[in-house]
Amino acid sequence: MTNNKYNLVAESTQSTVVAEYAPEKKRAGHYQSEDALEKAFIKQLESQAYEYINITSESELVLNLRKQLEKLNNFTFSDTEWEQFFKSVIANPNQNIEEKTATIQEDSTKILNRDDGTFKNIDLIDKKNIHNNSLQVINQYATDDGQRANRYDVTVLVNGLPLVHIELKRRGVAIQEAFNQINRYQRESFWASSGLFEYVQLFIISNGTHTKYYSNTTRFQHIKDAKSGKVKKGKKSSNSFEFTSWWADASNKPITDLMDFANTFFAKHTILNILTRYCVFTSDKQLLAMRPYQIVATERILNRIEISTNYKKLGSIEAGGYIWHTTGSGKTLTSFKTAQLVSRLDYVDKVLFVVDRKDLDYQTMREYDKFEKGAANSNTSTSVLKKQLENPNSRIIITTIQKLD
Repeated sequence: MTNNKYNLVAESTQSTVVAEYAPEKKRAGHYQSEDALEKAFIKQLESQAYEYINITSESELVLNLRKQLEKLNNFTFSDTEWEQFFKSVIANPNQNIEEKTATIQEDSTKILNRDDGTFKNIDLIDKKNIHNNSLQVINQYATDDGQRANRYDVTVLVNGLPLVHIELKRRGVAIQEAFNQINRYQRESFWASSGLFEYVQLFIISNGTHTKYYSNTTRFQHIKDAKSGKVKKGKKSSNSFEFTSWWADASNKPITDLMDFANTFFAKHTILNILTRYCVFTSDKQLLAMRPYQIVATERILNRIEISTNYKKLGSIEAGGYIWHTTGSGKTLTSFKTAQLVSRLDYVDKVLFVVDRKDLDYQTMREYDKFEKGAANSNTSTSVLKKQLENPNSRIIITTIQKLD
């Protein structure tokens, strides 16, 4: 149904979620081996300007990592600098998945102590100019240093670090088997050797016909909960297979076929935006990968703010808009990520999140604190709100509409 009264903000060609996706052709539903599916998937990524590189061992992975970080930072490590940086920063044996996730999501610029005693910032990922990052694809990476030897299907390297891992099953096999296989890799070998596969942020599981994605802590927390007995057998938890996500276009039409998924989710600007902008690493160490409709809502709000600012429409009805999400769809996460990104714009001084009831004020603040402790400021009175509005450090403020009267 077309609504002539409310026109959507125009979508940018660099929108993270494609506006409308029509499969290029009918996909074959007949038998296709896992090997054939893997080759077709890699060929698709190569057509999207990913570099295929033949890496099947850790020594090759580490050598390539050094080259890619040197390229990103326009800097050449000496052998002693690289050894110190790799062992103490990247492959620190005292760091687990959660700490490596914090590195990628919150602290991706590290300090190198150079041979001459000076210091240099080294970016692991460029979040300001995402196209400065290199994307490579490898397959059949083998490890025998864990509890048992394993061979992984397909991995996407960002600046040499494995940040996205794809596990495939042949058409006709349930994708939950791929989910279970990744769980097994976590138990047996992702931590092995230098533990570089613990940097993986997102997992993709597919049988060619059905494809889903989920974050690393969905898998990791599932193992922790099972070990601790927090989740009873047969009961759903936020870390179980049922909470993996479908990708979709901006109309929320699912994109399930692996080749269509590759064409959209793995478009370079899309996967890099998801990794650098549309994940939230919460205060309780959960990595939340936003769903497509949440990303669409966030980007449309950002678009409206930018257009209203550029065309001097601020303060007018045209500068406003509304987003509709159903109950339980993650509205608070959408609003938090939007507030966070808006607060970082050079021309925005404050972000006010206004609710219409006092209990919602408290509830929203509690949820925001879960997403990032101290990111937002709440208030108990109009006088406290006034101080926050005057304080340049209070960037995000949650308040009730009554306090604005």
